[in-house]
Amino acid sequence: MAQAAPAPGGMPRPGPTPRVEGRKTGARARPPDMFDARTHAMARIGVPVVLGLVYGYWVAANNRSGGEITGWNLLLGFVSALVFAVVCMALLALAPRMPREVHALLWSAFAGCAFGFLYSQSGSLLSTQGAGQGSHDDLVRSVLMSLAVAAITFAVCFYRYYTREDASGRRIR
Repeated sequence: MAQAAPAPGGMPRPGPTPRVEGRKTGARARPPDMFDARTHAMARIGVPVVLGLVYGYWVAANNRSGGEITGWNLLLGFVSALVFAVVCMALLALAPRMPREVHALLWSAFAGCAFGFLYSQSGSLLSTQGAGQGSHDDLVRSVLMSLAVAAITFAVCFYRYYTREDASGRRIR
């Protein structure tokens, strides 16, 4: 069954076109909030905790390299999860109050450090050659990869904050 495709402008109505009036104030309208304050408060704690648990599990899994699960491995995972969640909550609370450059720098340092620690637990830094040239190259590679992740995160965060905040840090969108 063939139907006509919708045309831009909608259905024509008889009579004059209604006049669209602009806002009387210069304030920008915020989009409607889908959740209440209680949901936002729970998410402000719940999201970093869940991300921390995922990160802690990932660190513990990288550390054991497919071997057996030990008590020290569990402790490493839970301590990593706790540190990640606490630092993430602190950044969520404090970073928006900083200028946009510092805001982006804090998130990029967090991402770079988190990635570097995760990569260091993967076993690639534990060289079978001992303390020879192999372990030095692995360490340099880990640091360079962490710096690359931090630089990319800084570029993305700075662009986002630069295009959505004015110079004093107030959101414009």
